[in-house]
Amino acid sequence: MSKKCELTGKSPMKGHNVSHANNKTKRRFLPNLKKVRFTSQILNRSLKLNVSNAGVRSVDKKGSFDEFLKNVKNKNLSPRLKKLKKTLLIKVPFKKVSSSKSKSA
Repeated sequence: MSKKCELTGKSPMKGHNVSHANNKTKRRFLPNLKKVRFTSQILNRSLKLNVSNAGVRSVDKKGSFDEFLKNVKNKNLSPRLKKLKKTLLIKVPFKKVSSSKSKSA
């Protein structure tokens, strides 16, 4: 199992542990991953995903898992979620909110 967030694409970074004597040893900075169950109301399905804490917060901010999937860019998603997004958009097409300015003079 890879240590990569399926929603945001966050992956481990490389760096150094630096001692008081300024000795540097290699280390990895791992993302804060959790196994979280998300439910899709549109597809009537639940998924268990390996998600970072930032990914969970992003889903909470959008309101629901379906809304997050509609608005997120495909390059950050895992292949499994790309397929799910495609089926979600087929069932409920994405509608862009148009900002129409009315002229009142």
